[in-house]
Amino acid sequence: MATLLLQSDWIKNWEKSGKHEFVQLCKELTEKLNHGCEVRDMQTALYELCWQVVQGNLKLDLAATVLGDMMDLREDMSSILADVFSILDIETSALEEKHKREHYTQLVGACLIFVPEVILKERLDPETLESLGLIKQAHQFNQKIVKIKTKLFYKQQKFNLLREENEGYAKLISELGQDLSGNITSHLVLESIKSLIGCFNLDPNRVLDIILEVYEGRSDQDHFFLSLIKSYMCEPLTLCHMLGFKFKFYQEPNEETPKSLYHIAAALLHHNLIELEDLYVHLMPQDVSIVEEHKREISEAKQIARKLVMVVVPSEKSDDKDKDKEKEEEKNDKPPDNQKLGLLEALLRIGDWHHAQSIMDQMPSFYATSHKAIALALCQLVHLTVDPLYRRAGVPKGAKGRVLRPLRSCRAPRPAETFEDLRQNTFSMLCYLGPHLSHDPILFAKVVRLGKGFMKEYQAESRAEFKDKMETLLSCFLAMADQVLLPSLSLLECNACLSEELWGLFKLFPYQHRYRLYGQWKNETYSSHPLLVKVKAQTIDRAKYIMKRLTKENVKPSGRQIGKLSHSNPTILFDYILSQIQWYDNLIGPVVDSLKYLTSLNYDVLAYCIIEALANPEKEKMKHDDTTISSWLQSLASLCGAVFRKYPIELAGLLQYVTNQLKAGKSFDLLILKEVVQKMAGIEITDEMTSEQLEAMTGGEQLKAEIRNTKKSSQRLKDTLLDHELALPLCLLMAQQRNGVVFLEGGEKHLKLVGKLYDQCHDTLVQFGGFLASNLSTEDYIKRVPSIDILCNQFHTPHDAAFFLSRPMYAHQILSRYDELKKAEKGSRQQPKVHKYVAACEQVMAPVHQAVVSLHPPRVWDDLRPQFYATFWSLTMYDLAAPHTAYEREDKLLEEERKQLEHVQRSIQSTKNETITKFLQLCLFPRCIFSASDAVYCARFVELVHQQKTPNFCTLLCYDRVFSAIIYTVASCTENESRRYGRFLCCMLETVTRWHSDRSIYEKECANYPGFLTIFRATGFDGGNKADQLDYENFRHVVHKWHYMLTKASVHCLETGEYTHIRNVLIVLTKILPCYPKVLNLGQALECRVLKICQEEKEKRPDLYALAMGYSGQLKGRKAHMVPENEFHHKEQPVRSTPHPFPQNGPPATKLTIKMEDPGSEDGDRSKDKTVGTTKPVNKANSTNANKVTSTTNGNSAPNSTKSAKEDKEKSGKERKDKKEKTPGSTPETKGDRREKQREERGGGGGGKEERSGAAKEEQQQRAPREGKERTPKAERDKLKEEKSGGSGGGSSSGKEEAKEASRESKSKEKDRGAAGGIKLPAPRPESAESERDNKRRKLDSHSSPSHSSSVKQHPGYNCVSHSKSREREVDKKENDIVTPRSKEKKEEKERKERKRDHIIIDSEVTLEPKRRKDENGTNSCKNSKSTSPSSDPPPSAEKEKTKRSKSSSKEKSVSVKPERTSSGGKKVSTARC
Repeated sequence: MATLLLQSDWIKNWEKSGKHEFVQLCKELTEKLNHGCEVRDMQTALYELCWQVVQGNLKLDLAATVLGDMMDLREDMSSILADVFSILDIETSALEEKHKREHYTQLVGACLIFVPEVILKERLDPETLESLGLIKQAHQFNQKIVKIKTKLFYKQQKFNLLREENEGYAKLISELGQDLSGNITSHLVLESIKSLIGCFNLDPNRVLDIILEVYEGRSDQDHFFLSLIKSYMCEPLTLCHMLGFKFKFYQEPNEETPKSLYHIAAALLHHNLIELEDLYVHLMPQDVSIVEEHKREISEAKQIARKLVMVVVPSEKSDDKDKDKEKEEEKNDKPPDNQKLGLLEALLRIGDWHHAQSIMDQMPSFYATSHKAIALALCQLVHLTVDPLYRRAGVPKGAKGRVLRPLRSCRAPRPAETFEDLRQNTFSMLCYLGPHLSHDPILFAKVVRLGKGFMKEYQAESRAEFKDKMETLLSCFLAMADQVLLPSLSLLECNACLSEELWGLFKLFPYQHRYRLYGQWKNETYSSHPLLVKVKAQTIDRAKYIMKRLTKENVKPSGRQIGKLSHSNPTILFDYILSQIQWYDNLIGPVVDSLKYLTSLNYDVLAYCIIEALANPEKEKMKHDDTTISSWLQSLASLCGAVFRKYPIELAGLLQYVTNQLKAGKSFDLLILKEVVQKMAGIEITDEMTSEQLEAMTGGEQLKAEIRNTKKSSQRLKDTLLDHELALPLCLLMAQQRNGVVFLEGGEKHLKLVGKLYDQCHDTLVQFGGFLASNLSTEDYIKRVPSIDILCNQFHTPHDAAFFLSRPMYAHQILSRYDELKKAEKGSRQQPKVHKYVAACEQVMAPVHQAVVSLHPPRVWDDLRPQFYATFWSLTMYDLAAPHTAYEREDKLLEEERKQLEHVQRSIQSTKNETITKFLQLCLFPRCIFSASDAVYCARFVELVHQQKTPNFCTLLCYDRVFSAIIYTVASCTENESRRYGRFLCCMLETVTRWHSDRSIYEKECANYPGFLTIFRATGFDGGNKADQLDYENFRHVVHKWHYMLTKASVHCLETGEYTHIRNVLIVLTKILPCYPKVLNLGQALECRVLKICQEEKEKRPDLYALAMGYSGQLKGRKAHMVPENEFHHKEQPVRSTPHPFPQNGPPATKLTIKMEDPGSEDGDRSKDKTVGTTKPVNKANSTNANKVTSTTNGNSAPNSTKSAKEDKEKSGKERKDKKEKTPGSTPETKGDRREKQREERGGGGGGKEERSGAAKEEQQQRAPREGKERTPKAERDKLKEEKSGGSGGGSSSGKEEAKEASRESKSKEKDRGAAGGIKLPAPRPESAESERDNKRRKLDSHSSPSHSSSVKQHPGYNCVSHSKSREREVDKKENDIVTPRSKEKKEEKERKERKRDHIIIDSEVTLEPKRRKDENGTNSCKNSKSTSPSSDPPPSAEKEKTKRSKSSSKEKSVSVKPERTSSGGKKVSTARC
């Protein structure tokens, strides 16, 4: 009352406005909504008004009038005013001012009119009442109050003790204990009880207590006693207190509360005779104690789990056992009953789910149901609830369920008739039950079967209006599986039947739902309850015990133990097993064999655990060196392949995981797909196949199946891919990811790792595509694979992968169309089978021919026809050849072999005239590294095109390009691509070696074939023109050149020091070992370099060391099959005075001219470069001798005649003399070197003259780069003099001048073009460096390396032609007749330039480069070396020469395979010959 509501001005102006303001205030206070506050405020306002009267500030009558008016505002206003008077009474009685007491008494007296006396007598002091005249004497009034209180509270009116009124209570007990089976009702008994109470003055509360006691003894008579208590009882709180008193009695230690008391309490609660909140406070223990107990149990369980996991010393083990015994003894001291749990059980027994749920909500999760009695009671209630629905939708056929008696209580949960009814109470009951459903396996099975019944209805339901309800029910069943079924399975001991029953439900869920359930089960469920914590620890401990003892010998008993353990806790067990496999990969075999005792659910859980282990973000998928994939990932991949092949595990989740990883740009996990396809489908990575397997893979499907034998597992894999639509996405993602490995993933990764990932991605694509092609039905395959243009343009699939995927589709469509054509013409005149097959091919491939045009720029199709391009990419080895050896191994497949032979004969019909360059660039090279079978296919395709006598297809040029330019190809390959490229080269070399081995084979397969023409004419192939053919001896020279080029490229790669170069070339060399090297000195050069690699890389790079050692060992084993060079190709051995310590050989100076003549007009298309190398215009020397076919070496061109050879020797002597005079930069070392050479020449014996001439040539060749540009004018003058003086030997001198001019022109182009095979030439060096280079060259010559012979007895072109001497003289005579004066030649040269004659020389150069930098050079040449050079063709007649010169509109395409000699300065002196 500190706040003043009555303002002072109101009292002053009471008559005018104060009264009105006060009344208005009271009305506002009365209208307040906040109950309680308005009463206090009203009391405050009245108190202030009365206090003003007591103080005399306000007249009594005015105040009394206002107070009287206030009585109408509230009903309890008189009581409020009486409270104010009571307070004032106390305050005024303590005041010394008597007038204030008098004012107060007068005010109360004035208010007696509207304040009842009874209220004032309750609240005012007796002295005040006496002064007001309400009582006579205060003293007497006080005495009367004391008497009344004594009578009320201290005098016993009723008897509550049995001994006080034993007769009455005896009759009462007899009345309640009588037989109630007759017509006795609770109403009649109640009347008798009332009579007894009145007659014997029995205490009614004591009577109620006796009724409860009797009810407790006769708890089966619920109906009678409940109706009796309901009629007898007047206040529920009294009954609650009595029950609480009874429960209180049993809360002492070692006391046990009887179940009957729980029952009557539950019955009274169930019938709402008492309130749970009122009774709950009387029960023990308190909720806080329950929570603490639950926490203590969890901590103890975790401690036990830690002990099981920790490694404990034996002494500590004994101490821990003693402590555990003490704890168990302490637990044996029985604590007081948990009365709340007892009441809960009783409620569940009678079906009062509502009150039971309220009690469980007060406790921690699953605390109540962790007690078995409560769990069983709740299970029984669930049994009764689901029984009708279970009988309708859950009972299996032929099964008979046990009849359950329903609860008699009408207030129990209503039994479920439909699945929708389960949502009311059943699902919530199961959730409260949680993992403790394990106490009732029968109910577990019922719930699972109800789930299966629901899933059948869910899958059959198609109506939209019911779909939402069904989705809600589905989520409920999933929640049950997560919270109830799986945790309960963990607590069940080895129940395989329930595991299989549960799988019957789970297999109806999508794998996404299942895996989510397994994830929750593994990672969260085991931490939710103390029991599950202990079970997890025990499972891990048992798993450790089993895995420590698992070996190959005890797989069966260990497998049974694993199976037993896995029935209940598969996630924990498999998690531990997988962790062990990741560390020890030798466990994979025993573990896979021991898993045969698992249930279907366990296999599915295993698949999830594997995926989870693979996706573990804490594990690095690369080793610490960042160059290899981690061993744990490789181990898991191997396990995947073995497990999924052997056991019926669903693959969808694993395949989707790999797909998702590819979508995310991660290719590591393709290792898994590779292993799965390899194990399940039996499809090996082709690089890992043996030659026999690879040969069998080119046969029919039956032959392929013979090497696989995995029909069941491959069918499962196929079904999974089709059902989940993963086949095409996986193919496209892998095809796209190949480049992603390099450009997206490979940014920060080691080059070695990038190569491995690329190989893995590519190999898996090939493997997976092969699986789809061989296992999918044709309809399924065609339906899923789009056309080639959509694959490439829309899905951005690389062309090789796109054709790889489309190829099976084309083959089937062609065969189907072919069969249709055969059937259509059965009755009519039949065409040959080949014609029908060609027609079928044209019909099927016509759209493909149109589609491939969009894959490349238009200029590509100027050189390569789409038909040829599509034909190359659409055929396979099956179309080219039948594997006779493989069919012979499988006698039962003779019919399939016959069919394939017929197919091959039909297929070999479609190669046309195409450009070699585009063919190599767009067809041969991309496909030969795609797969091992494709590598063989490419080699056989080239051979087939040759055998078909395809017009204008130069087989020689194709082989030359392949063998002459391998450095860049080898360097750009990955490890597996280099294996495939090596296989391709090996197959190409096999063909070449076969032709090289026997003249008869060469004559039969090559002699009259257009592929071995050196001149192509547009009028067609004239097989009888021997002059245009490459003869056998010259072919042997060419083969030797190819072998030399392979040696040079190999040594170059080995000397670079680059990891990739060395590794790849060693792999390629190993692959081509059966066919190369065949020449002894080349093999020795390789062996020397490989041994050096072994020494250098032994400690640095062990993998290179292993490759080099392996190749070195195999190379030594092949030495017996190598032959000297003169046996490999025809070569006369020169007479030598001092033999070299090492066998030396140089590049064969083979000059193979391939000309293409066209009689058309000058306006025809300009000839295009058809090489991988660089294009060079034809110089004057080339033009002059355009129609000659000669052989040149080291820039000294001459016809094959004795006369020209002698003249050449004389010229060389002069040139040698001139060079000595005109070389100012020669050093003493150089001069000393020349003196040594001269002494060797003088001591050379009978061949001294020829050797000196050869030495002069060699000296000229070595000094050519040193002369440089300064010598050029002088050289020109010398050339003119030689022309004038050499009139009689015009053929020789003109040829020499042409060669020099060609050499100068080629030197000017050398900076813009590399050597054949992509090797760059070193820049020119100053003269002062010559001495140092000569010294280094002498050192390098001490190694065994490919080089020229030290001296040549005759002209190099002379010994290479297999003609008689008379034939050679005829050739010389004809050539001398053809030669015209120099001036006439110059005039003709100008005329040719005016007519814009195009001559394009395509050079496959054979070069030996000394003094290369160590990381670029392949071999070291010898200073004193030359080699013979075969002459490709005899020269044409003079009449033909003149005719060709006179035609202004003719075009010549000259494709020249020419030698290049390397001078000591590092420049090439190239010669050209047409």
